Amino acid sequence: MTLYDRRDLGLLLLRLGTGGVLAAHGAQKLFGWFGGHGIEGTGQFMESIGYRPGKVSAMAAGLAEAGGGTLLALGLATPAAGAAAAGAMAGAASVHAPNGFFNQEGGYEYAASLGLTAAGLAVTGPGRLSLDHAMGHTVDRGWMVPFAFAATGLATAVTVGLRVQRLRRQKQGQQEALFEEDLAE
Repeated sequence: MTLYDRRDLGLLLLRLGTGGVLAAHGAQKLFGWFGGHGIEGTGQFMESIGYRPGKVSAMAAGLAEAGGGTLLALGLATPAAGAAAAGAMAGAASVHAPNGFFNQEGGYEYAASLGLTAAGLAVTGPGRLSLDHAMGHTVDRGWMVPFAFAATGLATAVTVGLRVQRLRRQKQGQQEALFEEDLAE
């Protein structure tokens, strides 16, 4: 097995594993598969954590995960697929960030790992064992990588930024106790 064969096989394994996990998470949000809550339940959850409107947010996250994950696994439109998945995971990581890094404490470790792997695949490319390679890289051009990350980065920054603003406004509306006696009541 040559060095190139090993690299292509490694990229295939990364794409299948990461893409499969992302696609499954997206299917939970979109269809309620694998113990998920579908658009309705996920939309209510998204609304409760500050992503509004909830159903639209659930749809966007589900499509980025399911679509990006499926395309990554296939090695098709890899720059766009990886960037979309990385953006969805950045949004998820922002929700978990207050809990610290490690997943066992509810932290952002898992979302960050999936997002960084998806981003790495978008930058590296899918390898020769991919639909992009079979199609002559018509939807996997070098210029697409920075474009996909710029578009996804902008959309993610706006979405997460609006969520943070909503949460701050909500928190400002809640009066904290001024004296310890107020806490006992």
